[in-house]
Amino acid sequence: MDLDRYIVYNRPHWSRLALLTRLVRDKPKELGPAQVDEFLSLYRRVSSQLSFVRSHYQDPTLTAELNHTIGMANAALYQRTASPVAGLRRFFAVSFPGAVWHMRRALGVAALLLLLPAIVMALWLSSSDRALDLAASEAQRAAYVDEAFEDYYSSAPAAEFATSVLINNIQVSFLAFALGVSFGIGTAAVLVFNGVNLGMAWAVFIVAGEQSKFFGLIAPHGLLEMSAIVVAGAAGLSMGWALIAPGDRTRGAAFTEEARRSIVVILGLMIAFVIAGIIEAYVTPGLSTVPRVAIGVVVEAVAVAYIVAFGRRAEALGFSGQINEFHAGRGLRAAQSL
Repeated sequence: MDLDRYIVYNRPHWSRLALLTRLVRDKPKELGPAQVDEFLSLYRRVSSQLSFVRSHYQDPTLTAELNHTIGMANAALYQRTASPVAGLRRFFAVSFPGAVWHMRRALGVAALLLLLPAIVMALWLSSSDRALDLAASEAQRAAYVDEAFEDYYSSAPAAEFATSVLINNIQVSFLAFALGVSFGIGTAAVLVFNGVNLGMAWAVFIVAGEQSKFFGLIAPHGLLEMSAIVVAGAAGLSMGWALIAPGDRTRGAAFTEEARRSIVVILGLMIAFVIAGIIEAYVTPGLSTVPRVAIGVVVEAVAVAYIVAFGRRAEALGFSGQINEFHAGRGLRAAQSL
């Protein structure tokens, strides 16, 4: 085909790509799925034609025109998928909830590893005087219920206390996540250990007849805090299970895939721990029982609703929360819906 015929035959495609490029750049939400697919198809097609023109026709004018068309399309595409603001929005709208939703089965296991030991320990100690005495003396228990437990929340200025709580929670969650490399055994141990400690504290308040005080102090921040630790544990368990049962992948590939997803989870949990720390420092010691518990319940309900709604949406878009999972095509489709 001579150059003139080639231009006449293909110019409608180039013009169409230029039109879709302007829509992607200026009005992405007006694009339907069919137009997104058409844009990506034309982008690939005209890119190939640019290479063909360079090697077969060596026409500077046409090469410059196609180069400009592809350059504008490329800029519009990655403007929608790679800007810092879009990346941050995409992280919290797609990547983080998508990663948590993807590991929802591991979440159930992690929750059981934390909550079952807490319940068993609380029931055992509260029904066995001997076991309770071995855990703590009567004087220690009385001081804990009457003063120590509540005083803990006002033991330092609020800002300092919030920072201390944040650092502690990050350390626990990182440990639960990182020990996934031990085939999940270390992660399970961290969850069980925290559950046992929670159960011991609960038992002391049960015996003292002060359960309402216990939950009044724990619930405001503890619902979100324990949920975040469970999520971190689920990330560690997912990595451990990838080593135990990699499926049709090599262990290295399976572990790497889960690690990429787990890192996204840990980064996202930083926000949850900041919120929990603020509640623990400013809400728990400053309000009466009913409003502070109500705040804790509302915050937890919002967090769960966010993960379910945005996680299911991310899955529908084809994402599972791995780092660098966005590529041009799917990234554009997700960016349209943000």
